[in-house]
Amino acid sequence: MKRSMIDFWVGIFVLIGIASMVFLSLKVANITSFGSTNNSSYTLYANFSNIGSLKSGAPVKISGFTVGRVTAIGLNSKTYQAQVVMSIDNNYHFSSDSSAQILTTGLLGEQYVGIQSGADDTMLKNNDTITLTSSAMVLEQLIEKFMTK
Repeated sequence: MKRSMIDFWVGIFVLIGIASMVFLSLKVANITSFGSTNNSSYTLYANFSNIGSLKSGAPVKISGFTVGRVTAIGLNSKTYQAQVVMSIDNNYHFSSDSSAQILTTGLLGEQYVGIQSGADDTMLKNNDTITLTSSAMVLEQLIEKFMTK
């Protein structure tokens, strides 16, 4: 009888461990948004000549703080640039002269969109485009420039 009780508690402990691993895996992969309380957001667009390895679901940050997510990436048929669609939380608004750049956490970490707010009084609204952009720095291109000089 004592052995079956120990087996029961070991089984419970293993199940809690597996559930914790699944939860942490989903959080790290940005597949789910547990804990997000406010689902109201607005859409911003930005065109980049090179997005590197930016993926849909990547965070949009300002000063290291996540204010939104990349919802889609496509090719702008008029300018032939990559068009990044971002969903920004309604609590955060940026001036019309804000700039967006693709940055990397660490040397080889994940890429994200960083926004730097400008000083203009007019604010970006839903479906507006950030015109001042800076493309991703590709490691291979940096090495090539270094090697050819």
